[in-house]
Amino acid sequence: MTSSGFSDLRDKLRSMPPHRDDYRTSNGGSSAGRKRRRRESDDDDCEHSDDSAELREQEAHRVRSSVLQKSIFTSEDCARIEEKIDEVVAKAEAGLYREHTVDRAPLRNKYFFGEGYTYGAQLEKRGPGQERLYRKGQVDDIPSWVHELVIKRLVSAGVIPEGFVNSAVINDYQPGGCIVSHVDPLHIFARPIVSVSFFSDSALCFGCRFQFKPIRVSEPVFVLPVRRGSVTVLSGYAADDITHCIRPQDIKERRAVIILRKTRPDAPRLDSDSPLSSAPVEKPPPLKAKRSHRKADPDAAHRPRVLEMDKEENRRPSSFGQRRHSTSSDDYRKREADYDKHRESSSRKVKMRRH
Repeated sequence: MTSSGFSDLRDKLRSMPPHRDDYRTSNGGSSAGRKRRRRESDDDDCEHSDDSAELREQEAHRVRSSVLQKSIFTSEDCARIEEKIDEVVAKAEAGLYREHTVDRAPLRNKYFFGEGYTYGAQLEKRGPGQERLYRKGQVDDIPSWVHELVIKRLVSAGVIPEGFVNSAVINDYQPGGCIVSHVDPLHIFARPIVSVSFFSDSALCFGCRFQFKPIRVSEPVFVLPVRRGSVTVLSGYAADDITHCIRPQDIKERRAVIILRKTRPDAPRLDSDSPLSSAPVEKPPPLKAKRSHRKADPDAAHRPRVLEMDKEENRRPSSFGQRRHSTSSDDYRKREADYDKHRESSSRKVKMRRH
């Protein structure tokens, strides 16, 4: 290849920036040289990515080292305890528990025994450290079967000392249920935090971030498989320094967990003057029904509705109001009188249901 064209090309190549192999050699063997040349900011991105991965691995190691799991309950033990959990659910449905024992949420019901506390939307002021215990006697005592079938077994196995537990919470999840990332309030509960799983296998995730509408969960720092009948004990880093959660995708079947804890002697309680100490959180007033000139949809009644009872009750007067517009002027007064009577009786019914 002695043509002048080759020589010109070689000269041109020499004048161009170094080849990536030469660049790698001149930069001490770094394989990221080409990316650095193209975009200088990649240096920072790569370093941050490496640092982030290293930090996440360190966090995962800290979580692993501060979590204890034991298999204590057999399949027969689980079946017996699960029957008792079903009895709790039935009693709650029958309204046999005190006001603050039962806390309902979509796809998850919570049952407080021994001690209960405010959290989430129940708080008068949002933020960590604002949680408060209910006043004594506002939730039901820990059922005897929890002491006999669960707590005594944990004491015998050396998981907790005798007399440690004074708070038992049953979380009952339906498929797709979840509980958002949180740390059990440090000012409310002593450590460790002990939980026992029933009905199905699941997972406990650490270090996730939740986003909503639609619900999305970031990649966890650490995923802890939780088997039916297994006992999980959180202390140290896993309990205090990183959040834990249950993701919707990890609840494929019904799952229940019994959480056993001890409240701190100085844990703050709701004052007697607090509206939460004697009554549930006041619901916002329902929206007024808007009139529509569209024809009624005959299939609307068959569509799924969520928490629509108040709206349905307020929607009824509007539907009767539309019926007043009759094409016959002779029937107008009679229909108006009937409507007024119905509205008066309907409003009384709505008020009675709200009490």
